[in-house]
Amino acid sequence: MPELPEVETTRRGIAPHVEGRRIARLTLRETRLRWPVLADLPQRARGQRVGALARRGKYLLMPVGEATLIWHLGMSGSLRLCDPALALRKHDHLLLDMEDGHQLRFHDPRRFGAAIWHEGDPLAHSLLSALGPEPLAADFDGAYLYARSRGRRIAVKAFVMDSQVVVGVGNIYANEALALAGIDPRRAAGAISAARYQRLAQAIREVLARAIDQGGTTLRDFVNGVGEPGYFA
Repeated sequence: MPELPEVETTRRGIAPHVEGRRIARLTLRETRLRWPVLADLPQRARGQRVGALARRGKYLLMPVGEATLIWHLGMSGSLRLCDPALALRKHDHLLLDMEDGHQLRFHDPRRFGAAIWHEGDPLAHSLLSALGPEPLAADFDGAYLYARSRGRRIAVKAFVMDSQVVVGVGNIYANEALALAGIDPRRAAGAISAARYQRLAQAIREVLARAIDQGGTTLRDFVNGVGEPGYFA
């Protein structure tokens, strides 16, 4: 499943090719994603200029005119830029033709991804409004984790994987960070000291930063339309 580093790699990969450009045409080949795609999305998006891409947790935010297209890659999704002449694949569900000739394709074999049109503040959308802090942001540290964990009997691994506690710490990254911090993932979250949480917060930052760096080596692949993001080995 694409996690925070893969979504961030996707954002960095496609941003230079879509930001500031208009959408010449949007083709909707499949509306049955995790949530139904608006049937009139092609009309809403046509001619609109794309703003600066952002990421919130595992969601990619694409300003389109005055609205926002909220993408989620689900279990198997990817966003790729390619030449429109490249043969379509079976699960290329949305095609965005940019004014410069590039085509952005949303590919999702399992259809658990999403393309949600939202008008207004995207951070107020119900999928995003209750999310915890970004693990690479200044407001995330050991003191925050310690305060949130008091009285919690849940295992610390499940605690840091809770998106309302902190976003983007998936299974692999939680395992890596806990091992780096020397914490048994089965221990109760409320039984861990402030000092250990400080080490854990730093480990989460390190692991995610390394994963993003690893994905960064594949940024050139975002213009071939076929490759997949370089997941953290």
